[in-house]
Amino acid sequence: MDLSTGTMAGMPEMDSLPGGGGMLGGLMGGMGGGAQGRAGSGNTAYGHARAMSVMPPRVIDLALHNSLRPGVEASQAIPPGMRMGESLPLIPPRAQPTQTEPGEVPQEYQQHQPKGRILLYWGCGSAVRAGQPRVIDLARAKPSDSAQAFAGRAVPDRGPRVGPAYALYPNERNQVSLSRDSSVVGEHQVRGDGVPASMKFTLGAAQDLMPAIDLRTTGKPQDSMGTSWQPVRNARAYYLHAMSQSGDDLIMWSSAETPDTGMGLFDYLSPATIDRWLKERVLLQPETTQCAIPQGIFAGGGRDATPMLRMMAYGGESHIVHPPRPADPKAAWEPEWSVRVRVKSHTMAMLGEEILGQRGGMGPAAPAGAGAGGGAYSSGMGSSGQPSGGAPSDAGTPGEVVNPVNLLRGLFGR
Repeated sequence: MDLSTGTMAGMPEMDSLPGGGGMLGGLMGGMGGGAQGRAGSGNTAYGHARAMSVMPPRVIDLALHNSLRPGVEASQAIPPGMRMGESLPLIPPRAQPTQTEPGEVPQEYQQHQPKGRILLYWGCGSAVRAGQPRVIDLARAKPSDSAQAFAGRAVPDRGPRVGPAYALYPNERNQVSLSRDSSVVGEHQVRGDGVPASMKFTLGAAQDLMPAIDLRTTGKPQDSMGTSWQPVRNARAYYLHAMSQSGDDLIMWSSAETPDTGMGLFDYLSPATIDRWLKERVLLQPETTQCAIPQGIFAGGGRDATPMLRMMAYGGESHIVHPPRPADPKAAWEPEWSVRVRVKSHTMAMLGEEILGQRGGMGPAAPAGAGAGGGAYSSGMGSSGQPSGGAPSDAGTPGEVVNPVNLLRGLFGR
């Protein structure tokens, strides 16, 4: 079970995009989070939980591997608090889905000689540190080497490469999404041919959906831009990453204390990985609530390359095994089944834009908390994950949002 909560800072939650969504719909589609169909049913295919999907805002992915009866339909009885009915059907995919791991450059781009450079900045602070940026010259490297450099630090804990032997949710039979008030807390049971009758388990608050990140940014690209947020319930660590384009160069910044493109960190992390990367200062401690972006690093892109910020709040990972492991390590142990539950929350923001209102609507930013010469906006979500209210004001027109997929196309000549 993978659970994900995603929002776009300064915009209200939307389960689908009316009229195709225009510019924003293209961005969400490029990030693997494009919504289709009626409101509340945008989670159309398995795998969106690992992507930076924000439409629908809350995503659940279920993957059952039944070694006794692989590829056979099953169902999962769910608690009433999920608000998705009494059970969810688990059915095998019609064809094995193609899946690109977070941080990987798609193979089609690796076949072309890239151009330009990647300029890496890192660390929270108002000024660029000595020794920065680190420069990766893509034009002088082999495409495969460029792809490896672009991906950077890899996440050791990978999700399943699901295929015909799995039974998945969502699927073509049922695409109901989690709602704002949904909770997975309660009793679950998986039923199906070959599934042990004992496959019942109870999820608690530690395994529940994480709240939306209440992110606020201040300043303009020529300034030191500030980011701040309310503590996210059950968050074990945070990570921020921003990018923009200046000519053929890709500018990247991360909140880490180590230089890395950071593209491989937008995924679920195991507790051991979180603990190690907290110690190495790759991730921010869970008590952190603010981080400054160094002055001027995104000033060269102009209005045609609005920097995009992405933020992760890493939740926990739970493993439930039946029967439990005996206390005596020498005792015989044959587990009948196991369940892994992973949770995360993430958000995206357009840095330096003043058109996003503080109360979840589109409109001019209020000056409260704004730095000199810069606007301020938040996701419109309080720490409880509920909207802060207020009517949306008239829509504005943002600059071109940086879509990582489009940046790849530009760098790799596609």
